[in-house]
Amino acid sequence: MLNPLAIVLVAIVNPPAIVLAAVATLLVVLVTSVRGTGWEPTTDVSDEVLEHRASSVPETEFPEPGNRAVGGGGGGGGAIPAGGAEGEGAELEEGGTASAGPGDIPEDEVEYFEVEFEKQGETIEVANNEPLLDSGENEGFDLPYACRQGQCVSCAGQITSGGNSEDYVVHDNQQMLDDGELDEGYTLTCVAYPRSDFTIETGETP
Repeated sequence: MLNPLAIVLVAIVNPPAIVLAAVATLLVVLVTSVRGTGWEPTTDVSDEVLEHRASSVPETEFPEPGNRAVGGGGGGGGAIPAGGAEGEGAELEEGGTASAGPGDIPEDEVEYFEVEFEKQGETIEVANNEPLLDSGENEGFDLPYACRQGQCVSCAGQITSGGNSEDYVVHDNQQMLDDGELDEGYTLTCVAYPRSDFTIETGETP
């Protein structure tokens, strides 16, 4: 704070400076004497908002959006399978169980069959839980394919051992061949699993 004697001396030497000195003194006194307003932060309303939301949203059997349990994620346990309570597995509403496809044969029940790939000039052993296409590719055969799901005929071949192709293979959801074409030995190698020994000519479409 400025000394009053100094203010008087300044006023004598330079009269206009007295006003500036007085203003400066008042500002210093004001700043040092003013106290805080006592501001307090607003209360957290998140709990109140959540309680209001919980009471206003109707209950459903569906999980909350973003629940990590959906699809088996997170540490709170996996989602309950459709059509049953937890622990019922793949049980269907009718009381049965979901049927396993030919590729789901347990390892201790796997059988091997001799399949001759006529165009490739080789006979290989194919497991009954592996499609013909995959087995041929594993041997290095260049076999045609497109969808790999039995929904086109790009991978088709013809079993030349005689009779209906389903006497020799099990199809896993093939959607393209009709009964007449099956009778002529046609098969879709991407979804055909062997159940007997046979000869096949790949790249043959009906």
